[in-house]
Amino acid sequence: MPQTRPASHLLSYGLLALSMALVGSYVALSKPLVLVLPVFLLAWLRFGIGGLATLHWLKRPADEPAMTPATRKYLFLESFFGNFLFSICMLFGVSMTTAVSAGVIMASIPAVVAVMSWVFLKERVTPRTWAAVACSVLGISLLALSKNELPAHGAPAPEGDLMPNSAWLGNTLVFAAVLCEAAYAVIAKKLTGALTPRRITSLINLWGFALMTPFGLYTAWSFSFAAVPAPSWLLLVFYALAASVWTVWLWMTGLKHVPASRAGVFTVMLPISAALVGVLVLGEPLGGLQLLAFGIALLSVVLATLPGKDTAHSHHA
Repeated sequence: MPQTRPASHLLSYGLLALSMALVGSYVALSKPLVLVLPVFLLAWLRFGIGGLATLHWLKRPADEPAMTPATRKYLFLESFFGNFLFSICMLFGVSMTTAVSAGVIMASIPAVVAVMSWVFLKERVTPRTWAAVACSVLGISLLALSKNELPAHGAPAPEGDLMPNSAWLGNTLVFAAVLCEAAYAVIAKKLTGALTPRRITSLINLWGFALMTPFGLYTAWSFSFAAVPAPSWLLLVFYALAASVWTVWLWMTGLKHVPASRAGVFTVMLPISAALVGVLVLGEPLGGLQLLAFGIALLSVVLATLPGKDTAHSHHA
């Protein structure tokens, strides 16, 4: 059935791109949330809401084999890096730097994913995938050079003063989140062979909730919930569903038919949508150099998805 393969690939590409665009939008939208909720409380509530929303996906389908010890280990690592550490590094990082800067650093994800797929999954990364990775890194480095951004608006004065000093720490934390996200993409490839996307989504949410509970409870104990305005609660529910349910399911479903190294190129949608939300919703500035950077970054997606000789050979690993 050769003629159906491109169609299933196109659908997979669409799911992967949509997943990462959603991640980018919720990373940018988490900025107003960290102004009203402490990071640990925010992450804990996110996994709690996500866990509740996916409880009905927890049951093992009749045709799915029982989990092996290796699968259990990968599930834990997937949640530890992709949920727990990613959330902490990303939320603290975003609170110390601008959404545009965070987006810039996060564009190195495709390169990190390609290298990790090559090292850990023994995937043969095709020349065109490397070219796509190079484009995404170039596009985002250009963004980093167009340093005409201002600290995010709306930070209370003391935090506003801290901004320049803590920006390097924020950027370092965002890069740590990049490593976590890349590990997530690679470990996911191991999981999609063993479990359904729905079960993976549900199980890693519960792990995330369990890992975050001690920190969440500790923060909740002294927190004044009444002080949080109603719109922030609505934003929290959207953030939790996007972060814990929709993006995970979309990524796991799309990854089933695509090598992890090629799927990694779609993570370039993350910084693009984070920066767009930063500009359109949070009012951060956008210059011509930044637009050029986005163009090059998008070219990487085109390079990765065009059917070609490459696609045919990528299976002879």
